[in-house]
Amino acid sequence: MAEENKKKPNPIDIHVGSRIRLRRNMLGMSQEKLGENLGITFQQIQKYEKGTNRVGASRLQAIASILGVPVAFFFEDAPGQETVGNRGFAEDASMAFAVEFCGSPEGLQLNRAFVKIADVKIRRKIIELVKALSTDEVD
Repeated sequence: MAEENKKKPNPIDIHVGSRIRLRRNMLGMSQEKLGENLGITFQQIQKYEKGTNRVGASRLQAIASILGVPVAFFFEDAPGQETVGNRGFAEDASMAFAVEFCGSPEGLQLNRAFVKIADVKIRRKIIELVKALSTDEVD
């Protein structure tokens, strides 16, 4: 049984890896560039992102610094984590959908383009437009 567990990545390692990938993609950074900044190969970054290899504490701190996020970012919504406050099931599903969307090619393109819009009024108008075009009611 111990050998079976050794072959299967830990869910937390998979989650942390997916959050590394999400943030790296949000910044438009390649695996090769992140690896160069860390002094490791892009193949090692791939293993971290898949959860195949566990990221050590000092390496995770370095990754967080390069990607411009706190270390806690990689553990947000991790499996087995107790929810804080009165979050309901609908909110959890909504958050998972948002994270999944932000990691998609369309979500990344939309996010990158949106943050480049300097005028706050235009951003608000775009949000109003998207709400008007959506079929579901959006808050």
